[in-house]
Amino acid sequence: MSLKQENRPAETFRTETDSIGSKQVPMDAYYGIQTARAYENFRITGLSMHNEIINSLAQIKKACAITNNECGILDKKKTEAIVRACDEILGGRLHDQFIVEPIQGGAGTSLNMNANEVIANRAIELLGGKKGDYDIVNPNDDVNCGQSTNDVIPTAGKLTALKLLDHTRRELMDLHEALMQKGAEFDSVIKMGRTQMQDAVPIRLGQEFKAYASAIMRDVNRMDKAKDEMRSLNLGGTAIGTSLNANLQYVQRVVPTLESITGLGLVQAYDLIDATQNLDAFVAVSGAVKACAVTLSKIANDLRLLSSGPYCGFGEINLPARQAGSSIMPGKINPVIPEVVNQVAFNIIGNDVTITMAAEAGQLELNAFEPIVFYCLFQSIDTLGFAVNTFVHNCIEGITVNEARCRSMVDRSVSVITALSPYIGYEKCAEIAKEAMKSGRPLRELLVERGLLTEAQLDRLLDPFVLTGPGRVDKNKIKEK
Repeated sequence: MSLKQENRPAETFRTETDSIGSKQVPMDAYYGIQTARAYENFRITGLSMHNEIINSLAQIKKACAITNNECGILDKKKTEAIVRACDEILGGRLHDQFIVEPIQGGAGTSLNMNANEVIANRAIELLGGKKGDYDIVNPNDDVNCGQSTNDVIPTAGKLTALKLLDHTRRELMDLHEALMQKGAEFDSVIKMGRTQMQDAVPIRLGQEFKAYASAIMRDVNRMDKAKDEMRSLNLGGTAIGTSLNANLQYVQRVVPTLESITGLGLVQAYDLIDATQNLDAFVAVSGAVKACAVTLSKIANDLRLLSSGPYCGFGEINLPARQAGSSIMPGKINPVIPEVVNQVAFNIIGNDVTITMAAEAGQLELNAFEPIVFYCLFQSIDTLGFAVNTFVHNCIEGITVNEARCRSMVDRSVSVITALSPYIGYEKCAEIAKEAMKSGRPLRELLVERGLLTEAQLDRLLDPFVLTGPGRVDKNKIKEK
């Protein structure tokens, strides 16, 4: 696909030249020749670059310009124009000029040059020139001064991941709070616990929801730790981490300047060569996001099971009805919100595999596969946050309980005999359980009939709240009041 496909008149194009040759670029475009070539080379996804990585690049270019000016490398007039252009991008302008797609060859050079060209051409305009007059502000010599794609793009990826993780963290904290509220609301509801899909021992529904909340908080803590790896930057390392073509003062100052702009707690990596070669930090973040997705999917599975029915399944809870569930079965309602959470989790797990393979495939001084890492990671973080949002507001908050059904299943189950094992022994309990299942007679009736326990003793030992928490077991002190 060519940029000239728009069938514009020849006078609406300008001619730009690079090391490969000359090319026409739309006159009103802020991008330049290298972006135009990338646009034609990488028609892969049909998607645009994530807005947050565009903003991250603007913050980086702003920090670099300010630092180069402080070091006497970039004059004040150019610096002010570059900074103003960056601020406009941060304000939402010119994002449509970032036309390269997320998946691209060249380790992100196309994206870096897209940013350099857009910022340069806007700075040229601000200085009274015409787009493409790179004698006024040059994309490489001025906007990219002291930089390489190989330190700019990893830095942009890390800044973007930090911002997206902050949003997702807020969504997860909302989920934690919603689960805790349901835990309190359902704390008195006794139900059967299940292991391997078989009756186990009683549990309170509130305990289940509080356990979900605990798992979510553990995922939040895990992601917080992984975020620390995103704060260590190789900016200043230029091509391979040796800082070639970068002023020493610039190398020392550029990350602190970027930190003052972003407030994200950024530090320069201890070993810039290592930080340029390796993408394991992104693998760690992806792993934390994947772990959270697994937790969410398991919770979604549980909710689908507990709400199954409503008459021929577990039917212990009711999920909010969000839409008609069938085009042929009238009145059917499906658990669509847990289902979409499951699907998001499946996708995140797949993305994690891609990120792992891309990070492993790096060679020598650089990993060329950062674009696919960022594409997958940003998608994973975004979709996790969006899925959590709909999970909270369209599912968790509206869950109700069928308390009578929960209690009836506890009363019918023979598994509660587990609580009597410390008092009458495992073997006798097993005998009674088998007889109850075979005959259909209640446990209580069989226990009293055999003289193993009295009704009063059973009332105390099989109290639902006693059954759902730790207690002191003393078989010598079973006495009727």
